[in-house]
Amino acid sequence: MLYAISAPKTCTPIATTTTSSSICYSRRPCFNLRYLAPTRLRVSASLPEPNGAKVEYTPWLIVGLGNPGNRYHGTRHNVGFEMIDSISQAEGIAMNTIQSKALVGIGSIGEVPVLLAKPQAYMNYSGESVGPLAAYYRVPLRHILLVYDEMSLPNGVLRIQPKGGHGHHNGVKSVMEHLDGRREFPRFCIGIGNPPGTMDLKAFLLQKFSSVEREQIDAAVEQGVEAVRALIGEGFNSRITRFNLGQKYKYHKV
Repeated sequence: MLYAISAPKTCTPIATTTTSSSICYSRRPCFNLRYLAPTRLRVSASLPEPNGAKVEYTPWLIVGLGNPGNRYHGTRHNVGFEMIDSISQAEGIAMNTIQSKALVGIGSIGEVPVLLAKPQAYMNYSGESVGPLAAYYRVPLRHILLVYDEMSLPNGVLRIQPKGGHGHHNGVKSVMEHLDGRREFPRFCIGIGNPPGTMDLKAFLLQKFSSVEREQIDAAVEQGVEAVRALIGEGFNSRITRFNLGQKYKYHKV
């Protein structure tokens, strides 16, 4: 049993006016403390430790990248959104709040507090949601898990990394820019393969999956939920290493 998670009383757009009293998680935007006080998102175990102290868990911010709107639903570039939807359903976390240009759900995985987010600006501006949310809820960099499509991996192959670059992915690039250029945050990559032949890259990313590819993605997302549970509960340990190794040889193509 868990105590309630603290959350902001209102979820209005965050002011970005820079003043001498502002706190910056990134170079843009900065947060004016006259309008916004950072909130500590936490869950405390209902049973205290033997020494009488209650256990508090550092929150995670799990962000899926994609484009908003029915036009992009089910496309390759939106698999990050699909993973967030699956986690939301599996953990019973309602995505029912708009905050910092993102659709947000607050809940927990096990006893660890989590904030699920789907930025509602377009992919290239995803960082405008991630930076403010991380700052508001005081989420440490090591607990910002970014979920997105990855063309360097075969379709349906997953990979979890503790850090990395943007790999020319505009959504990841935007997030890094709004985290002060930092790259030391975890990534959950979902393979979508490469465009066939001379197919236009943008057309490929905004294309829906074939029936076979769709089955692979659905299976991958299901596996991904379990992997996220393991990461949130245990961190980067041998279990995640084994997960990555198993994914590498899933279709004997890597």
